[in-house]
Amino acid sequence: MQDEKPSTKRSRDRTVSLDIHPQYRTSMQSCGSTHNPKGAGPSDTGSSEILSPIPRRHPLQTSESLTWLQVGSHSEADFQARCISPASAASSVSSVYPYSSSFSKRFGFNVLHQLNLSSRGSWTGPSGPTRRDQEDSRGDPGAGRRWVRWMHKQGMKALVVPLGIATSAWVKWCIGLGDYSGHATPPMFGDYEAQRHWMELTIHLPPQQWYTYDLQYWGLDYPPLTAYISWLCGKVGSLIDPLWFAFEESRGIETYNSKLFMRSTVVALDILVYVPALYAFTRIWHKSRSSRTQHASLLMLLFQPALLLIDFGHFQYNSVMLGLTLLALNSFAAGLDLVGAVCFALSLGFKQMALYYAPAIGSYLLGKCIFLGQVEGTRLFIRLAVVTLSSFILLFAPFLPPMAPISTFFAAISRIFPFSRGIFEDKVANFWCFTNIALVKWKQLFFGKESQLIKASAALTIAGFLPAVFGLLWGAYKTRLRSHLQVVSREPEGRDIWFVTQTRTPSPTLPLLLYALLTTSMSFFLFSFQVHEKTILLPLLPLTLLFSGATVGDEVYTWGVFGNVVGVFSMWPLLKRDGLGVQYIATLLLWCRLVGYNPLRLRCDSFVGLISTVVNIAMLLLHFLELVVTPPNRYPDLFPVVNVLVSTPVFGLIWLWSIKRGIEVGWALGGLPGSGTDRGFKDRDDRNPTKELPNLGSPGPVKSTRREHGARAVSLGNASGLTLASTSGYRDPRRRAVDRLRGSSVGIDE
Repeated sequence: MQDEKPSTKRSRDRTVSLDIHPQYRTSMQSCGSTHNPKGAGPSDTGSSEILSPIPRRHPLQTSESLTWLQVGSHSEADFQARCISPASAASSVSSVYPYSSSFSKRFGFNVLHQLNLSSRGSWTGPSGPTRRDQEDSRGDPGAGRRWVRWMHKQGMKALVVPLGIATSAWVKWCIGLGDYSGHATPPMFGDYEAQRHWMELTIHLPPQQWYTYDLQYWGLDYPPLTAYISWLCGKVGSLIDPLWFAFEESRGIETYNSKLFMRSTVVALDILVYVPALYAFTRIWHKSRSSRTQHASLLMLLFQPALLLIDFGHFQYNSVMLGLTLLALNSFAAGLDLVGAVCFALSLGFKQMALYYAPAIGSYLLGKCIFLGQVEGTRLFIRLAVVTLSSFILLFAPFLPPMAPISTFFAAISRIFPFSRGIFEDKVANFWCFTNIALVKWKQLFFGKESQLIKASAALTIAGFLPAVFGLLWGAYKTRLRSHLQVVSREPEGRDIWFVTQTRTPSPTLPLLLYALLTTSMSFFLFSFQVHEKTILLPLLPLTLLFSGATVGDEVYTWGVFGNVVGVFSMWPLLKRDGLGVQYIATLLLWCRLVGYNPLRLRCDSFVGLISTVVNIAMLLLHFLELVVTPPNRYPDLFPVVNVLVSTPVFGLIWLWSIKRGIEVGWALGGLPGSGTDRGFKDRDDRNPTKELPNLGSPGPVKSTRREHGARAVSLGNASGLTLASTSGYRDPRRRAVDRLRGSSVGIDE
């Protein structure tokens, strides 16, 4: 039977429907006109009223809400329009699979939901809700978005990125004008002196002595890449003034010029590593979004208050570690898995805290190997193993034989992982400190049995990130390719077009990665051993990345901005000791203004809104009490303890929310365990890939696609796993699903 000529009009609908081919519509008409479940034979009835199958789980699937179907005159392209499943409306998926066509904007989920409310009488007025009503329901878009929109309207969008980066650098420099950790507090001073001392140490001693020399005075306890960068900065500083890093004579030096140089190194490394990684993130992960959205996202990320206060106020180089991790994520999204593995190895080589991300990134890469199948997956696994191992060998080469005895390597490892320091330090807002205050004195209970406490901490940490690991692996298994060679299109003359799925294609589980990073890093922060207040920076990175692509007022936006505010508040005792109170208030107010978040606004319309209202009131009340009340001598840490009691439940809720969101996005990708949505590709004979497929032009009944071949995942466009060989990065999932339906026999009885 001769195939019909495909329509030349391309419709960029939000998702595809099974009735884009005439035989599907004929089969469905026959199913509707006859009560035969198989629908055998074409129906004699006329053109149908059934335009497309209705999603089973769609919230608008009710008898009184059929107005969104827009039944009337339709073109051939309109037959491809169908609303999306609610899970695919998740912001995590939409941030990776954005929809920018005018058709999608007119028939998006929010628009259809408003039409549904209008049909029920929820909207009053002859012309529906006004623009002001819509803005009030969404919330304030923020000064950052308004400035970006104004710049674009004035024809100056090319200046948005340079001005944003320059302004953020100026803000960072202004924060650095204040005090820092250990300022004028001999004999040990603080983190500032530790970083300066490592520069002094590395330029005067051979590498074999870096991890063993004078451990009582800020002995080096970071991985080798930190030592190499300290060596480079020390060499540059010694060329300017050798007295800044004079061996054992410059301890505690705090001259104006030396402080100016140290602050400059933080800003320079941030601009060289972290800022380009942020820009690449907005360009790669939001590449299908408008340039205005990309610029607004970059602005929010540049002014994240927690990182500004710790790196440029307290004084550290966390932006290097976070920037290398972000470069790894960008590489994964671009399909450059080997480059991403090297970047993450460098991140681990700079700070051991990057291990917080290791379970999620390792599971993503292992899932990518599962997704590619036995042959290509094994090849990728071997390449990843070789590249990762080689990276660590190069990093630790000066501490390994033959350049140094093996004892030097073990000395470095013992310094990098100091289990002898205790379960937590100071008053950190995690599970151990919270329960130590409210329930059990852990240090007293396990006195002399610290090894048991370490095992309990490890068990809780693993249990905390297991859902994320399982979600990534299960999603990769459910969406795996059954064959390396796939039919992705069929010509009108019946000729098949074959493409080879390249390993540079990102895994379909990429939308899960940021949620998995949030789950694993928050699990480490809450339950792991030896946690600092500053460690909250690691969970805040994926949370802020998710927030950057969210719509104002939605769930991800609210959790993102609320989590960042509480994260900064949890570090207030540390910042107060450093004398950074003014910077703390200024950066928080600046960022809240940029993103459009008002901490004084009452939000009782949702669970997260109610929680944020209560916590914001508690934070403001605590700050007020610190100003007017002096803690009693018996309880000098009264306010830090209250800070822990306020912050820890919020971090626990964010951890649970990230697991919930991971389950939702995982359902959209490949189904839940036991859902029967396994991808049973039978589109060709593996032994004879050139064997002609059944003619799609012949009419035939439609199988039970939901349970037989995972059509739910196909309709979402998130789990097809097919892409053209010439592409790099994600191709529009709607087009992939259309190509699959044009070139495969999924859902057709042979």
